[in-house]
Amino acid sequence: MDPRGTNKPERGQSLLATGGKVLLVDEDPGDLHYYRNILEGYGCWVRACRSYQEGVRCLGEEPFNFVIVTQGSPKFEGRCVLERAVESDRRLPVLVVARCLDMKCYLESMQMGAVDYRVEPLTVQELCWFLKTRVA
Repeated sequence: MDPRGTNKPERGQSLLATGGKVLLVDEDPGDLHYYRNILEGYGCWVRACRSYQEGVRCLGEEPFNFVIVTQGSPKFEGRCVLERAVESDRRLPVLVVARCLDMKCYLESMQMGAVDYRVEPLTVQELCWFLKTRVA
């Protein structure tokens, strides 16, 4: 797939079936590597960002099929990425992955437009299930 464009899934087809384009934003290098390996192993093109500011910038530079952003603490540092994603395309699915469950951040994420909020670590099966069912 050409990394400059997006491979839009056909109706009823999952992101994994099309090798979609994913923006992955996580300040933890280990988590970034873990999720990137899973996604690339399933044929996705991944733009990995080590800072929330870099993630916001990437959303302004190119289109994506899916965004994964971490919530580092109850301060929800990744909020700026979720805001920019929703602002650029309300239909763009954004998954917020939290280090620990925080009900306030959960409610805020969902109200802002995230399609889901999960607690780390996501297993390979959980991430694949999500991509197959929520991003089609």
